Amino acid sequence: MPLPLLSPPPAPVGSRYKDDEIRRRIDACPKLASLQSINKALAHLVNSEQSLTSQIAEIIRRDPSLSARILRMVNSVYFGLSAQISDIEDAVFFLGLRQLRELSVATPVIEDLERLQSRAFPPELWKGLWAHSIGTAILTREILASAPITVDDEIDYLVGLLHNLGKIVMAYAFPKELAAIAETPLATPAEVCALEREVIGWDHAQIGGYFLEHHHLAEEIVFAVRYHNEPGDAPRHQYFASAVQVADCLVRHIGIASGFEKVDAIPEGYWTQLPGWKILYDSDRPETGIARASLEKTVRSLPEILSGLL
Repeated sequence: MPLPLLSPPPAPVGSRYKDDEIRRRIDACPKLASLQSINKALAHLVNSEQSLTSQIAEIIRRDPSLSARILRMVNSVYFGLSAQISDIEDAVFFLGLRQLRELSVATPVIEDLERLQSRAFPPELWKGLWAHSIGTAILTREILASAPITVDDEIDYLVGLLHNLGKIVMAYAFPKELAAIAETPLATPAEVCALEREVIGWDHAQIGGYFLEHHHLAEEIVFAVRYHNEPGDAPRHQYFASAVQVADCLVRHIGIASGFEKVDAIPEGYWTQLPGWKILYDSDRPETGIARASLEKTVRSLPEILSGLL
């Protein structure tokens, strides 16, 4: 059953494009096969307790890009191994099933989205976007693990990975406008969204949510992307949108911005003031302090983790 169409608020008066033109340009973007089928064979194996390392390794060997990413990860400074690993089966053993699931989700999605990358933008902007997206995915998964909800499949990772998809679509559909936004110094992510709405009509969250809806993704993913900057406005799935908002802020705090914006540094502890944090956590409960300590520990290790992925 198709999702009910999201209805972004009308473009503000004086904005450059009307809603119909925005939709037409987004609809003209190429369809992304990875959003429909994400490495199903591997996903089945890594979720099976009976799977053998040799079976998982055999599936991975069929995908050169995934194989390369896995070897980069296991040989990164994060693992600190004394000798280089060159065998996929050994890499599977060292990484563990959780990180294999994350890599099997991220690799085909990133490869597919790279096809939308405009050559009008320098490579370092794209690298910054991917680092921010993967870092947000890792933290979103950890945040949702402490939330009172059940998460199926890889949705907890995907909502973080795809939260800035709208920026990639903007690079394809509105390259001149995105270039102008990327060169404008701003104080906060909220100001970035306001500028996007001013020069295009919709911000990147609206654009990303609309694009994903037309790929018929799960409602949790669509709503998390659409409302990750304003989780309290989400009609459903506020925990997902909230987790992405907090994860996005934490990644920004350590200097990993999204690549396509010039925004001031996020101060220490700012994430506890976000609407998403207040939706997720009760500040008076002991679990909140535990969650914060765990997140901060993961944040400190993120640069090393990402060095093996990009």
